[in-house]
Amino acid sequence: MSGWEGRPPGEICIVMLSAIGDAVHVLPVANALKRAWPDTRITWVIQPVPHLLVRDHSAIDDFIVFHRHRGPRGLRSLLDARRELRGRSFDLLLGLQVYAKAGILTSMARSPVKLGFDRARARDLQWLVTTHRIPRHPPQHVQDQYFEFLEWLGVRPSPVRWDIRFSEVERAAQSVFFDRFPGPACAIVVGTSKPEKNWHPHGYARVLEAIESEHGLHPVLVGGPSAVERDIANKILSETSANVTDALGDDLRRLTWILDGSALTISPDTGPLHLSRALDTPVVGLFGYTNPRRTGPYGAYRDLVVDGYAEYPGEDYPIDHAYRDGMGRVTVDDVLEKVAVAVNRYGVVP
Repeated sequence: MSGWEGRPPGEICIVMLSAIGDAVHVLPVANALKRAWPDTRITWVIQPVPHLLVRDHSAIDDFIVFHRHRGPRGLRSLLDARRELRGRSFDLLLGLQVYAKAGILTSMARSPVKLGFDRARARDLQWLVTTHRIPRHPPQHVQDQYFEFLEWLGVRPSPVRWDIRFSEVERAAQSVFFDRFPGPACAIVVGTSKPEKNWHPHGYARVLEAIESEHGLHPVLVGGPSAVERDIANKILSETSANVTDALGDDLRRLTWILDGSALTISPDTGPLHLSRALDTPVVGLFGYTNPRRTGPYGAYRDLVVDGYAEYPGEDYPIDHAYRDGMGRVTVDDVLEKVAVAVNRYGVVP
């Protein structure tokens, strides 16, 4: 069986717990569902950090926030979630995430239709807890992979919209932050949760000097509160002669409005790269470990990708899940070449 039949579902549950990039990819799905079925209520099962990003989103009616580290081995977290789900019933559940705890939560929810990935893509036996599965499909961009759920439902994904919005208080804070700079800002994402994705601090230090001296862009270091990111940022600051603003911190909404207000972002493959795309901030993507054809900025700024994943220039590699040790192939000259493309093609510098 494939396709949604009959009346629009009254209640939809989306199970996507993490991470920030995944949450960004869910938003066009939620927007498309709301356009097609405006009276349908959408509930999202999500973890606390990405919840901060989307908590006021217009397409989402309710959230179940899953705190996965409560109790030994997360047992209390699962008990709390079961309590939250016990009194609810849904007409349709979309299992967009395929690891064990997401599968457990899917099994707890009451819904006659639990739509998940095909058996080949459903890790951790997640296919056992779904009632329906999207057809098997060749590898494609992660965003298009989520759109396969819409295709099964007969819902059009276009226009692809993220609709991340800011409150008046956030807009005021954004203005204060950027008004102190002499010119447009360039947000530099210093690191990710996977060391293999990270670029080296020496390269960032040289890039910061060049974007300031050659393009008049003010460098702003952004990222989370992890020790790894702090260490990379400190090394960059110790090696560069550029005038840099250090804006690392643990406020995801602040990071988002910094990306929104910046003229350009430079980022490895991590959540802020996808946030920048969603906010329509041109982003120079640094890829070497992950496949940019699968996880690059969706539908725009592909011409700004520094492709260290390719083992040689112009390699026609497939869209797949394989990882490569290619961040060492990303050079300062490559990054600055893409910065120049952004400046000339997208009007980054007024």
